[in-house]
Amino acid sequence: MNTRLLIIEDNQENLELMVYLLGAFGYETASAITGEEGLKAARQQRPALIVCDIHLPGLSGYEVARRIKSEPALRDIPLVAVTALAMVGDRDKVLAAGFNGYISKPIAPETFVQQIEAFLPAGWRPPPRPAAVSTPAPSVPSPAKRATIVVVDDALTNRELIRSTLEPFGIEVVLASSVEEALTVLRRSPPDLILSDMHMPEDDGLDFLRMVTADPQLSAIPFVFISSSDWTEEERARALTVGPTRFLSRPIEPQRLIDEINACLENRRKE
Repeated sequence: MNTRLLIIEDNQENLELMVYLLGAFGYETASAITGEEGLKAARQQRPALIVCDIHLPGLSGYEVARRIKSEPALRDIPLVAVTALAMVGDRDKVLAAGFNGYISKPIAPETFVQQIEAFLPAGWRPPPRPAAVSTPAPSVPSPAKRATIVVVDDALTNRELIRSTLEPFGIEVVLASSVEEALTVLRRSPPDLILSDMHMPEDDGLDFLRMVTADPQLSAIPFVFISSSDWTEEERARALTVGPTRFLSRPIEPQRLIDEINACLENRRKE
């Protein structure tokens, strides 16, 4: 039985997040950014499950569902809509189009994989869970807090993903959606580390880093950049003049993120 999951989604951030989450739990994925590409991939790969956005360029999610359910070779594949539709009647319209169910946007990183698994065929065996992202059993007590970090990112999904990755390992995560909000949080209670996106509206990550290093109360806090885009040589050179602790790129494996944060915290303890 094919164990690959197909994701049809034109929003790059949403696509990367879903691929990241499923991959972190051991799933192999394929992706497409248009309905036409998604149909082609479904016919070629016969995935175990298809996740499909409703609003796609060209062929809509509704039409993708109609065509998939009309083809004998594909009609039994579970088809899950991921959509921001929330009006009365939207659920019935999604199900009437042929979808087996739907998940609302924005997705919740901590429950998305479990929601997807609920639609997999009976008897289908999921891949083994990597230890770094396994969900603790209810009887296991929460780990003791080892450190507090402030995560600054204007994208809710990015913030929540980092929190759900780090908190099971004893790291308290305080979230901020803007530089202004972050500075308020930092001055109220300085953390052990700052993890900041690079590209944000208004003040970007470099502006934020300059503000932190110029504040005597905050300047000694380790500062880590994380970004979904490739770092240009100019950006890296500008950042190095201000002095971040290190650079990370998305998508990043959960275990690597944990290891990087732990290394920064350990280095600070040795100082």
